[in-house]
Amino acid sequence: MTSPQPSHSPTPVSTPEYPPEPWHLTANAYLSLWTVPVARLPRLPTTARPVTLGGTGLVATAWFDYLPSGQMSYHELLSAVVVRGGLTPTATITEIWVDSPASLAGGRALWAIPKELADLEFAGGRGFTATASTNGEDAPGGGDWIATAAFTPRPSLPARMPASFAIRQETTDGPLTSAVRSAAKPGAAAAAWNVNPRGPLGYLAGRTPVLSARLSDARIRFGA
Repeated sequence: MTSPQPSHSPTPVSTPEYPPEPWHLTANAYLSLWTVPVARLPRLPTTARPVTLGGTGLVATAWFDYLPSGQMSYHELLSAVVVRGGLTPTATITEIWVDSPASLAGGRALWAIPKELADLEFAGGRGFTATASTNGEDAPGGGDWIATAAFTPRPSLPARMPASFAIRQETTDGPLTSAVRSAAKPGAAAAAWNVNPRGPLGYLAGRTPVLSARLSDARIRFGA
């Protein structure tokens, strides 16, 4: 008689730990602002209405290098559409990649930010270059390069300048608006982007940003 085999319960997959909101982060960032025809904008929640100028919308892209002096340290690439938010500058993040599972889990759980994992390579020096790519069959599109960029920064202001804006994302309970406050040393920059036309940022392929900037030594408070 064969003895019964013991049953084994599946081992639960643990969620990476992340800080409660608000997150206090420090970073250097490189940003670009684009104009995109409304018909080419990425899909927005039905509750979000893009800010339009002459039939075009505004898209902001940014590479963030979050530093160990903040609560979390990781790299990030995001794209956000500027939307109507009253007197407060507001944007909805439509695509975003990080190289930190904890940041991914926290961004989704706390603020409904649709973070995905990607390989993000940054190089500094006199300029700044960055590459974002996904790998593996489980990655969106089966894995491919997303974008590359090279920034040539101009001198930054010597003092930090404050800024406040909001991020509005869609949840199962409706729109969620999260406050962001920052203080950073801003400076102009020249930027050259190369975007995969078949990738998730394809709506920016072949376009040139209308302006670019660098934010140095930024102090960021994200969330309530």
